[in-house]
Amino acid sequence: MPKAEMDLTNQFLIAMPGMADDTFAGAVVYLCEHNDQGALGLVINKPIELTLDGLFEKVDLSLAREDLKGTPVFFGGPVQTERGFVLHERLDEEGGHYNATLAIPGGLEMTTSRDVLEALSHGAGPRKLLVTLGYSGWSAGQLEEEIGRNGWLTVDAKPELIFDTPVEQRYEKALALLGIDPRMLSQEAGHA
Repeated sequence: MPKAEMDLTNQFLIAMPGMADDTFAGAVVYLCEHNDQGALGLVINKPIELTLDGLFEKVDLSLAREDLKGTPVFFGGPVQTERGFVLHERLDEEGGHYNATLAIPGGLEMTTSRDVLEALSHGAGPRKLLVTLGYSGWSAGQLEEEIGRNGWLTVDAKPELIFDTPVEQRYEKALALLGIDPRMLSQEAGHA
């Protein structure tokens, strides 16, 4: 796909305080894809009631990975909320371990096919992962427009923020990547 004017693939979108859309208030979104046709990302800091063991029960699989039991499933965004998206560490340079995996340039991998869940049910699969229901999508030019209206800040993504940082600290830690203390952010756009 052609590149967008502004390519934010493998970056975090950090919602500005005062984000009018409640869906994204306080959200940190990992952008999996951004080109001239739009953008696709996963919210990484909004856990839902469902845990991975509960999700596996719903799809008739057992979760053999003790390290993942009780792990929350996340609200990835308002689009296709019945579908699962698995954001995980890059498995190796070849990729192609699963039927439907998007290798994010310079970043992680996102798998949408059931075979990644089947691998986890056998005790295999990626070591570090985040599972969402739904994704966040923007049509061509929409994300650029929202950024232009001070809706989002952007910064290069750090996998440790997704996989190793407690959920309640992800928003502040994402802002800290920009050297910003959230208490210093105003909800008002500046007009010089």
